[in-house]
Amino acid sequence: MTTTEVVADPEAMRTLGQRIGRMARAGDIIVLDGELGTGKTTLTQGIAQALGVTEAVTSPTFVIARIHPSTSVPLVHVDAYRLARRAELDDLDLPWEESVSVVEWGGDWFPEAALHVFIDYGNDDQRVVVLNGRDERWTDG
Repeated sequence: MTTTEVVADPEAMRTLGQRIGRMARAGDIIVLDGELGTGKTTLTQGIAQALGVTEAVTSPTFVIARIHPSTSVPLVHVDAYRLARRAELDDLDLPWEESVSVVEWGGDWFPEAALHVFIDYGNDDQRVVVLNGRDERWTDG
């Protein structure tokens, strides 16, 4: 299922993330792709808020991955930009099955991902967000 949304500003991006986060389940992998500055981490902040993460969620660019505890399901937030192969990510032994995992720059490494999200620049400050989910829950929210 594919749907496209136009997002007006960072707060609307967080709101979209909250909708996604409310539908997410342990074991889900959400892959985010798009140019630098399009709002991947902002979307992740909304997902984190819906999951009950209380600590600040920032880009894991330099640490590659962070695990955020929550009041429901933990959030694994990954930035795969500097990795050359998925095997490097697999070596981190992240708790994929017990968490909701958001992978920035995951590209084709996760064909099994529950949801693929591509964010692009739109008009003015808007973003165009394309959600491609494996089942209808991702486009029904």
